[in-house]
Amino acid sequence: MRIRLIIITFFLSLSAIACAAKSITDRDVRQALKELDGELTRRRAYMDARQARIDSISARLDSVPPASRQQLDLLMSLGDSYNGYLADSAKVAYERGEEIARLHQMPDLEMRFRLKKLVAMTLTGFGSEAAQTFMEMSPESLPDSLKVYFFNAGRQLYYYQSSFYHPQSESSKKWRTKSINMLRRLLEILPNNSEEHTVRSSEFLWATGHSSEAKEILDEYLENSPRSPELSAIAANIMAQIHKSYDNVNGQLYYLAKSATGDIRNATRETVSLHELGAAMFDNNDLERAHRYLNMALSDAVECNAPMRMLQASGSIPVIAEAHRKSESRIKLWTGIVIAVMGILVICLLLIAMRLRAEMKHLKKLKEGLAGANKIKEMYISEFLNLCTAYMERLNQFCKITTRKISTGNTDELYKLISSGKFAEEQSQEFYDTFDRAFLHIYPDFVNEVNRKLRPECRIELSHGELLNTDLRILAFMRLGVEDSTRIAQVLNYSVNTIYAYRNRLRNRAINRETFETDILKIGRIDI
Repeated sequence: MRIRLIIITFFLSLSAIACAAKSITDRDVRQALKELDGELTRRRAYMDARQARIDSISARLDSVPPASRQQLDLLMSLGDSYNGYLADSAKVAYERGEEIARLHQMPDLEMRFRLKKLVAMTLTGFGSEAAQTFMEMSPESLPDSLKVYFFNAGRQLYYYQSSFYHPQSESSKKWRTKSINMLRRLLEILPNNSEEHTVRSSEFLWATGHSSEAKEILDEYLENSPRSPELSAIAANIMAQIHKSYDNVNGQLYYLAKSATGDIRNATRETVSLHELGAAMFDNNDLERAHRYLNMALSDAVECNAPMRMLQASGSIPVIAEAHRKSESRIKLWTGIVIAVMGILVICLLLIAMRLRAEMKHLKKLKEGLAGANKIKEMYISEFLNLCTAYMERLNQFCKITTRKISTGNTDELYKLISSGKFAEEQSQEFYDTFDRAFLHIYPDFVNEVNRKLRPECRIELSHGELLNTDLRILAFMRLGVEDSTRIAQVLNYSVNTIYAYRNRLRNRAINRETFETDILKIGRIDI
């Protein structure tokens, strides 16, 4: 009887949400998208206004006494102003405030700066170090005022970490569980009547599978004209996810547009709503908007210097670009090549992220480091564009050859061309050459460092003109953080067992077998 009651309640909840969703019409969606498009044209004005506020704080910072409470308050304001706008600058401001507070024995302020710095580190590509530092901290001795910052930082940090993995992977689930636990602890100490408690409560309910309760809270919250623009944008994004889970496309598009509009008005670059909206527009065959929104999302991620968002936003861009060039009768080989191009772009963006990460560690030469990173970024973007252009041209030529041979009935020749594997082999070799050059540009002493960790009789010797071999490429991917053998196998076009065998042989050749892979991860690292 109880099970029957639960089932009836579940379907009633579905019906209630479906009925509520009907209130969002196609006209509402068009109006929301029109409003978003209008705000996009004013985006630069919002950015200029935010930059003016940052410049004002910086000017005031130069005029206050050093190591004063006023200086620390301004550093906190500066970091908060950079947060979501320029991630690496936010990290620097929080780091500077933490150091001053520590030197002048202000433990509460030092902790606030440290917690905010850890969140900024995750966005700028230092997620592993930030998570390790955070997990070594204990909230038990903190006052409630600092516990709010602690659990909020943990919620964000762990959530960002989960975003680096496939949503269904065990790693993603592990970090997401940690984030939900931090959110639960945060709700225990937030004032019940606060806006943040309302939004975070709905977020917790949604994350734990209580979507109908979350929607009920958010419906009331969004109808009552929220005072916080940032929380309003977050609430709209959660509502979009709820509507998506019930296959309500209108609700999903409407609230994603509202959330993205809020982000633009707040001059926020570190966002997800515009990217998600672009992907949803692609699914709904609005290719013009999809392309524009996704390009804007990627541009924001690059300008914010947030590698995590770059990876998320970049994934859909090649798909949209290809949609303008391919016909409905795309073949399996075409799809495979597109996926390969996407993989190359993601790997290249990882290289940029790693380069920026290395540059950020040179705190004593910050200006020179940032200038160098900008030059490298421009060089890599140019190289990626050239590589993509070459691939697109080759794909077009291959399609023309395929069409010509099919139309003339030369299917046997077409089969020989496809089954020979020569085309794929040439593309793989070109990718290896590009990857080798780019990787050794970042880690020029990588081969020598690896050989130092191997027994003398087992060291790697390269052939004339060879930059890296298979052993070194596997280690290179590990050094870039791609430690999963399955992912390495997919990129290098080997079986997973082959990759396992390579890794095992390399460990057996090491001076210290137990720490070999950990030692590889330390190559090129600059300790601050």
